Amino acid sequence: MAPTGRQPRTIRLGDAVSAPRQTAPAADLARTVVFAAFIAVLGLFPGFYLAGAAVPVVLQNAGPLLAGSVLGARRGTASVLLFVALTAIGLPLLSGGRGGIAPFIGPSGGFLLGWILSALVVGLIVGRSAKPGIAVLLLANLAGVAADYLIGIPYWGLMIGDLPSAAVQSLVFLPGDAVKLVAVSLIAVAVHRAAPQAPAGTRRPAES
Repeated sequence: MAPTGRQPRTIRLGDAVSAPRQTAPAADLARTVVFAAFIAVLGLFPGFYLAGAAVPVVLQNAGPLLAGSVLGARRGTASVLLFVALTAIGLPLLSGGRGGIAPFIGPSGGFLLGWILSALVVGLIVGRSAKPGIAVLLLANLAGVAADYLIGIPYWGLMIGDLPSAAVQSLVFLPGDAVKLVAVSLIAVAVHRAAPQAPAGTRRPAES
């Protein structure tokens, strides 16, 4: 048989790693489910109450931040939506083994719903950088925490009928959330460096 002049294409591992936009829907679904499970695992760490606040301090709110930082806006938000939906139907996935509708109609309900916005905001900011560094990730996670407060504090105030009191009591969360957003940013930087794969929605420079 006469040669065709076409050389067989060699597929390298690096080609697969550096092609984030060609991921299959099954891979996207797997990442979404894995991060929803990761948020649930963080619920194994018990929450605690400070200064008589009606909302506990938990480690679990770091999960949505990391989801947005690593998965981007679309998949990160989807993972949090999945977690929230599973919790709402009764699975005891929240810190302290809580689940069902009750946690969402109590003082902490706004913060739980705020996790969705938190992941979205973080993902949108991170997605604007082709290779997010520590400065971008710190800014993104700070905005994510602020987004959670934006929903959580007014909701808390509505539940107890005293918005100023809810705002003052929420100050006890600031030191812990500051530590968590720094830790999440450092973890996300390490992940992006280990697998330089831009999250969905990242604006990459046009290829020449």
